[in-house]
Amino acid sequence: MCKFCSFKCWFVFFNTLFLISGIVLIVIGALQHSTYSQFGNFAGSGLSKISVVLIAVGVTIVLVSILGHVGAFMENTSILGGFICVLIIIVLLEVLTGAAFYIFRSRTALLKMNNDINIKTREVINKYDQENRDSINKIQEKLSCCGADSYTDWYRSAGWATHDAVPESCCVVKKPDCGQHKDEINKKGCTMAIKLFLLKNIVWVGAVCIALGIAEVFGVLVGICLCLNMKRKNYQNFD
Repeated sequence: MCKFCSFKCWFVFFNTLFLISGIVLIVIGALQHSTYSQFGNFAGSGLSKISVVLIAVGVTIVLVSILGHVGAFMENTSILGGFICVLIIIVLLEVLTGAAFYIFRSRTALLKMNNDINIKTREVINKYDQENRDSINKIQEKLSCCGADSYTDWYRSAGWATHDAVPESCCVVKKPDCGQHKDEINKKGCTMAIKLFLLKNIVWVGAVCIALGIAEVFGVLVGICLCLNMKRKNYQNFD
């Protein structure tokens, strides 16, 4: 009985961690979706699809975690068995999602992303149209960068009328007319800044997914032990 209670306590503990991890994945997915949406004009829309997967997996984990709690407190082996099977699938999905992020680090994927960012960044800076203007300014402020390859790109931009200055979003400290003074603006281009930001982001999110997947393996093992102990207890009561 004491052993059974011990497995049950451990299961509830791990299952609570699953619930928290599900909420964490939803939050990470939402934040990444917002971030990748801003960078969509520069790196394409492929990254935002991964953030949608993260949100979907997070929601599934929350629902399955609730199912696990119900099965444990009701001491129902059928519900627990279903919980374990679904959790194994979720673990595989999390590891695959994490692996998908790391695939972006492969040479071919990086080269493709590198070329796409080079072309698209130069294109949107040159056009600087009304549709992309807000996202360009936000990224320049967020990454403390200016232009595509350097701040001088603004002097040749077809969509930017003031060719002897840069947008105020390029300024180290944003204030009126600061874009006319070279000593008050960021000199580095946004192309390299975007690449470094996305790469760090991909590595971080991928590591979180894989770490959660590995941690949940222990939860699966505890769940199996609890399920077996429940069956053993039922057989003993039946005898």
